[in-house]
Amino acid sequence: MIDLTPRTPYRQRTGVLFGAVMIGHLILISAQVQSKAGVPVLEGVTFGVFSRIQGGAAGLFRGVAGTWNSYFNLRGVSAENEALRQQVATLEVRLQEQRAQAQRADRLQALLGFKESTALPTLAAEVIAGNSNPGLLTVTINRGTADGVQADMAVISPKGIIGRIVGPVASHPARVQLLIDRSAAAGAVTERARAGGVVAGVEGDPPLAMDLVSNLADVKPGDVVVASGTDGMFPKGFVVGTVEKSERGPSLYRLITVRPAVDFSSLEDVLVVLVPARGAVPDDLATPEVKK
Repeated sequence: MIDLTPRTPYRQRTGVLFGAVMIGHLILISAQVQSKAGVPVLEGVTFGVFSRIQGGAAGLFRGVAGTWNSYFNLRGVSAENEALRQQVATLEVRLQEQRAQAQRADRLQALLGFKESTALPTLAAEVIAGNSNPGLLTVTINRGTADGVQADMAVISPKGIIGRIVGPVASHPARVQLLIDRSAAAGAVTERARAGGVVAGVEGDPPLAMDLVSNLADVKPGDVVVASGTDGMFPKGFVVGTVEKSERGPSLYRLITVRPAVDFSSLEDVLVVLVPARGAVPDDLATPEVKK
């Protein structure tokens, strides 16, 4: 059989062998010849090559180690930031609590000062609930019959009239019908011209209207409306609100709207007037006006 396997040419094999012999001679000579520093050339070259390899490996290791350390440092910073955020949130909650306590202290101080300024016997109460029934605007206070509270007693605040106690009254809680309720009303008079009428709750803005005021009466926007005391329930002279609109009506009476003095959307602390309600009385026999 004929061997068709390619064979390395003779000259090529001779060249390879000669090159290997020359490299071997160079290695032997390098091992014997010394550099100026007294170190064999072969050792110097080998040391330089391996030094470069070691330097590259060390740099790679330092890079990996630096990246790893940075990762753990970032995790530590993230945990620290989370702890700081929680501390800030806690401090904000405490600040809100302290602010609420300070505001309540201010309200109670104003309530106490108002209580001392009036000759009427009053009882401080806290609003503890509202009423979800849209047909009856009431709030619940934490005082009741055990505290001397009775139905139809007036409920007031330093800013003005709030409403009246409605029965049945429990031992401790009681309901207060707000003056802005459509079935609520109070005898009233304008402070400037002394034009008398009845303030009642209406659906709209403002939520009060002053009825039964003659078209001939001098009532202007900005006039202060106070309780007249003729209803035998609300103490005379306590503020009801301010006239917002006053127009001549189509019949005998003016069309008057009143902006309440009390913000009924933010009731928190009130005073119950511990005076039982009486029947309607003439104006000259109404309860004495509150001290200014």
